[in-house]
Amino acid sequence: MIQNPASLASIYRYPVKGLTPEKLPRVALTAGQTLPSDRRYAVENGPSGFDPAAPRHLPKSQFLMLMRNERLAALRTHYDDASHTLTIRENGAETARGDLETREGRAAIEAFFAANFADELRGPPRILVSPGHSFSDVAKRVASIINLASVAALEDVIGRPVHPLRFRGNLHVAGWPAWHEFDLMDRVLRIGEVRLKVVKRIVRCAATNVDPDTAARDLTIPATLMRTYGHADLGVYAEVISDGMISEGDAIEVVAPVLV
Repeated sequence: MIQNPASLASIYRYPVKGLTPEKLPRVALTAGQTLPSDRRYAVENGPSGFDPAAPRHLPKSQFLMLMRNERLAALRTHYDDASHTLTIRENGAETARGDLETREGRAAIEAFFAANFADELRGPPRILVSPGHSFSDVAKRVASIINLASVAALEDVIGRPVHPLRFRGNLHVAGWPAWHEFDLMDRVLRIGEVRLKVVKRIVRCAATNVDPDTAARDLTIPATLMRTYGHADLGVYAEVISDGMISEGDAIEVVAPVLV
């Protein structure tokens, strides 16, 4: 076993694709699944052909998303697991609320997007959901890992702060050297009770150019990565390969050889 002075700095989920991240102190993970309720819902931007009875992966262009719809970052949303209720706030005031598991609740949220994003819609907005499905950018059910040192290295290149939440990752890691995550392909990480296998580098898109606090499209991160490093990658995807609990502050170990 290779020891690393690394720890899990923070945990985030994104209940609705493109909307506010939610910080979690701990979470129970299940082998072969995403974080619970991560990208559980998406806002369809025009007819996509999505069938809740036979869900399949669709490209993010089918949904409202930060790559094209940066105004989403100005919303502050909260999802309540017990009631399935999404609350949307703008400038501190509540503007919409609805139970996303009911037709009436989805209609309330859809009406908000129809009224406030009319010029960005290709058709009536529709809240999509299917039990067990995740509207991730990739077809595999994965957790995304962001190395905070890599973000810091990018800050040095750009010469200004870069918020880690621009990369909308699930697990933020402290203690790895910059870009160490790319050396871990096909390796297994042990975090708390859980093992995860690193499977893919994450190619960044224009969504990372949007400031998550101000909603301003103020950086050119993919272009900067490409110009500086010869690639547009930051972060990795990992598959959960054992059940268990992870918590903020957990040590992260790299296990060798690969365990499956």
